[in-house]
Amino acid sequence: MLRELFGEEPRRWTGASLETVQAMEQFALLSAELAERSPQQAAAYRTLAIWTEGLLRSMDELEQSCYAAGEYAKRIRHTLVDEMDFKERADYHRHVYYDKNAYIRVFALLDKLGTLLNRLLGLQTERIKERFSYFTMLRNLRDNQWHAELTNPLDELKQRSQGAMSRLRIRRNLEIHQMNAELRDDLNQSIGNKYVRRTLEDLDANLADLNDSLEMVQGSLYHAFRFGCKWLRNTN
Repeated sequence: MLRELFGEEPRRWTGASLETVQAMEQFALLSAELAERSPQQAAAYRTLAIWTEGLLRSMDELEQSCYAAGEYAKRIRHTLVDEMDFKERADYHRHVYYDKNAYIRVFALLDKLGTLLNRLLGLQTERIKERFSYFTMLRNLRDNQWHAELTNPLDELKQRSQGAMSRLRIRRNLEIHQMNAELRDDLNQSIGNKYVRRTLEDLDANLADLNDSLEMVQGSLYHAFRFGCKWLRNTN
């Protein structure tokens, strides 16, 4: 959808992303079939199918937001705001919009995945924390040594992306709880120096973190739904 803004054709899933989509579609189909075969558990299986469709949509929206943030960043030539003309400044604000949209979606998507896995596997993570995150669910899996076939690759992806995810979490928390994340540097620069010229944040570094997080999210979805398909087949 967003590629139309740049005169491009809609994206086609390929490679690892395509494998992730296929695993999710297969899980949704299996859940729908089980709902038909098991009337007493139909509501539970239909819920899993609908949640999976929602996660597919969320993955698509996250990828598009990352793409748009990168495309608008390519149009930024200056590092000082007062050197930008009106058009470049508008492109910068569009970049900020999609960048912000992306890093908020990263954690929202993961938390939805955590909710689905908690329900599917009966983990009862809510006993640890009523409103738990994906990472609380993963810690619950790891601490109890459950489902190593699932836990190990998910934990490996978490560890590999730890730096990027930590930085994105700081930006997300700042955006939600304190101030616009992109204004943090402005505040730091202006304290004690009222004549400071506003310098942009490091767009390339931010985009690298987004791309790392997208890879982590897609990998986590792949392993979760590949395992989920096996789980449905083995338990029904």
